Amino acid sequence: MKKIFLLLFLPFLGCTNSTDKDNESKTSDTSEWVSLFNGENLDGWQLKINGQELNENYLNTFRVEDGILKIRYDGYESFDEQFGALYTNKSYDNYRLKVEYRFVGETAPGAPSWGNRDSGVQYHCQDPATMALDQQFPICVEYNLHGGNGVDERPVGQICSNGVLVDYQGETVKGCNDAIKKITIHGDEWATLEIDVQGKNIKHFINGEEILSYQNPQYDPENALAATMIKDGDSSLRSGFISLQSNSHPIDFRKIEIKEY
Repeated sequence: MKKIFLLLFLPFLGCTNSTDKDNESKTSDTSEWVSLFNGENLDGWQLKINGQELNENYLNTFRVEDGILKIRYDGYESFDEQFGALYTNKSYDNYRLKVEYRFVGETAPGAPSWGNRDSGVQYHCQDPATMALDQQFPICVEYNLHGGNGVDERPVGQICSNGVLVDYQGETVKGCNDAIKKITIHGDEWATLEIDVQGKNIKHFINGEEILSYQNPQYDPENALAATMIKDGDSSLRSGFISLQSNSHPIDFRKIEIKEY
């Protein structure tokens, strides 16, 4: 009798589990891409440039023209370490970010030696409203953007961190570390980067190809500013603002989309 009961009941259990899985799948499939850039203006964004007050758009560095978000230095006599970034107006935790970009033009006068075709998408950033007037970069992690010169290889997508430690290839590291898969984007070609953030697991993609994955971003206790962000002994970093760097080379963005998990 027990065997008959189990045989009758087990299919019912299986159906219940299958339904649960289907519901989970449908929930994840129903999340939609949302545009962070309206193609018309900088609504929904805030900016911070080194040496300037919050939302002071020094010399029209950040602008929207012809449906493209542009970072330009045509008003600068010298770049003079005026690093900046355009930040979302809210913090994000679990998501997939998709950004179309291209490098254009010439590096600003007075740029650092490494500034040629260099920019980045920073994420898990501190609130820009908490940044010091003369703070060059936020506490954050970054998808580093490098552009090639048409001849030499200069791979895109390094994981860079400022005041943050990450677990990468079996080691806890900081600073900039190269992607596993090395892909160079030359010239003024449009490219699509993606960042996938799921808890402590993060991946970088370029044009649909995964180029690196790492885990466990956490505040670096040896960084004085980052150390102040460690609360009750918990150094984990699981959320923050997203930003587009102004690093001295002109760059365009035409599509910026996010899908939250």
